[in-house]
Amino acid sequence: MKKAALALSIQAALLASLSLNVNAQENAQEQDDAKLEKITVTALKRTQSIQDVPVSIATMSGERFENTFSSGDDILSLAARVPGLYAESSNGRVAPRFYMRGLGNSDFDLAASQPVSIIMDDVVMENVVLKSFPLFDIDQVEVIRGPQGSLFGRNTTAGIIKFTSRKPTSDFDAYVKAGAGSFGLVNLEGAVGGALANDLNARLSVLNQSKDDWIDNGFTGENDALGGHDEKAMRLQLAYNPTEDLDILFNFHKRSLEGTSSVMRANILTTGSNELNENYDRDTVWYDDGDNNPQEYDQDGLSLNINYDLGAFTLTSITALENADGRSKGDIDGGYICQDGVINEYCTIENRNGPGFIPFGAVTEDRLNDLKQFTQELRISSNGNDQLTWQTGLFYFDSSFGVESIDGFFGATEVFHDNSTWAIFGQSTYAVNDDLTIIGGLRYTYDEKSISVGKQNEDGFAVVIGAASIQEYTPFSVDDGQWSWEAMANYTIDNNMSVYARLSNGFRAQSIQGRDVAFEGYPSVADAETIMSYEAGFKTDLFDNTLRLNGAVFHYVIDDIQLTAVGGNGNNIGLTNAGKGVGTGFEIDSEIRVNENLTLTAGFSYNDTELQDENLLIATCGSGACTPTDRLNEDGFAYVDGNPFPNAPKTIFTATARYAMPIADEGELFIYTDYSHQGDTNLFIYETKEYKTDGQFELGLRIGYVHYDLDLEVAVFGRNITDEDNLKAGIDFNNNTGIVNEPMSWGIEVKKNFF
Repeated sequence: MKKAALALSIQAALLASLSLNVNAQENAQEQDDAKLEKITVTALKRTQSIQDVPVSIATMSGERFENTFSSGDDILSLAARVPGLYAESSNGRVAPRFYMRGLGNSDFDLAASQPVSIIMDDVVMENVVLKSFPLFDIDQVEVIRGPQGSLFGRNTTAGIIKFTSRKPTSDFDAYVKAGAGSFGLVNLEGAVGGALANDLNARLSVLNQSKDDWIDNGFTGENDALGGHDEKAMRLQLAYNPTEDLDILFNFHKRSLEGTSSVMRANILTTGSNELNENYDRDTVWYDDGDNNPQEYDQDGLSLNINYDLGAFTLTSITALENADGRSKGDIDGGYICQDGVINEYCTIENRNGPGFIPFGAVTEDRLNDLKQFTQELRISSNGNDQLTWQTGLFYFDSSFGVESIDGFFGATEVFHDNSTWAIFGQSTYAVNDDLTIIGGLRYTYDEKSISVGKQNEDGFAVVIGAASIQEYTPFSVDDGQWSWEAMANYTIDNNMSVYARLSNGFRAQSIQGRDVAFEGYPSVADAETIMSYEAGFKTDLFDNTLRLNGAVFHYVIDDIQLTAVGGNGNNIGLTNAGKGVGTGFEIDSEIRVNENLTLTAGFSYNDTELQDENLLIATCGSGACTPTDRLNEDGFAYVDGNPFPNAPKTIFTATARYAMPIADEGELFIYTDYSHQGDTNLFIYETKEYKTDGQFELGLRIGYVHYDLDLEVAVFGRNITDEDNLKAGIDFNNNTGIVNEPMSWGIEVKKNFF
């Protein structure tokens, strides 16, 4: 707690500096280099200033983005780096689970449906593995909060995260970035772009990143047995502009990952407490199975984005194909159970399992087989700055894949998923006068899902007990058609301030989950959830564009909210619907250029979520390891009415500060720090004394030198520099198993730009 207080004191001092300098800023020199940069976004599928879009949006780019990922972290590093946004995973560097304004999905299966949509270069990444594509040579990240059912469709009830890569231009530019750090980190990244011909531009971006294994397996005596990764990725873009009216952008991308899946740690929480105990050793685990939790995935995809200006309107076509395969394996119980007759350092007559009591061993392997996703969007949008602008289009989505689950008890089972969707949508913007603009959007979506089961081992024999009855149950399909809409109004008070109101309606399509087939169960189904969201906000650029302050308040109601009941005595996954879910809160995003040398940012979000279903019962932790605080029925199931949503931080606070000290006219020395704080968070649907966190934070630091003429930067970076041990996820079916954050790391990075 002393480290937390120190970190908060540092940030408080920085924010105090902000307030002391605001009045001085009113009389500061009118210099462009002392003003904030304009930010443009594409939240409404048009390029606009972030200040003109009546939606709550936060962005991340440049130094703030690069510093977040400097130590080799993956997309999960976005967690709590933006107000209202959280992320976690029990699948290592793949299958991230995102939460926005408290709304997400804790399902760890590879077929899970998520209410936060990931859009990469205008292509939706629906499957959880596709969402994990590594981030490099990124131009900007847009976090668009709230339902986006008009332009982006189903499965956006919580919001969208849009990633935009740097695009090819006719001007030559390139960069090379090399970093090295703790745990053998080697991070090589670069890109080169320019004209290949008069009408053809290209950009090639590459990433080669590795980190050594650093966690020992104390049970087997293996040093540095797990914890590392080797990630390789590339992106090739070709931009062809044969005429002034026709733009064609081709994108091919590929990644290959080998590493460690999530590291489960047995009994690191003592029953009745949420504090990490003596069983926790960040540098050591005690695994008797799982092959040290290996993970390997391959992914590739391509897209073709065509824009044709026909005068009065522009025709846009976006065609994309994504493929992925891979596997993860894990010692799920997080410890060891001694075999009969084995006596050694750990396996004594008195002690046959550990750390702590482990009632039974559990190891699972999940494989994603032959994922194929095809998407096609056709859109027509009006041109010009007329009083009325509009866009309308069609969207088609089709995906298929197999999820093979290999369990130590029941063998291998493969479940095949198929999903197809089509939609028609439109949105229009009407300028009532110079100050008032109204926007309306409407979409109809039809979604169909099916599931079938295949069951055989290497000899061709069924290995699932009750396979015949399950086979008769499938193939099984569900379908649904839904309307979604939104209405917005934006009022400009003056050149520096606007206010807006937004009503948005969306839905998450029905879901089928086949995970329980691997455990002799039947597939489960959740009906579509629908959301009605109410939002109002303001956006300001003050003090001659040196202070940007944006804020929003919201309230939403979800009918038939989809939940994933994970764990219990059997570690099963069952889909269910709660009658209603309610969320209320606000977000504040701010940035101030105190002077040309000092820039500060701060953000805060508050999310109050509540499940409302008096009859909903959820299975609690197996083996009596944890301490449920909900009311239980006679079978030990918990009534969860009134509970917060799982993995929904009540508060998130973020802050950054950058101070530059010019050195002559040739360069500058800079110091950059970032801080994120996560408030009260309940990890499961039911509440316990153990799986609830509060006051977790991380602090980052970057100190470097930039040489202007050479376009060269050399920096030392640190992540989690106070070495916080934060509980990020838990597994409740066997013992008090937990997953923690990455340890403190330091490194050095050199970046050279070429023009």
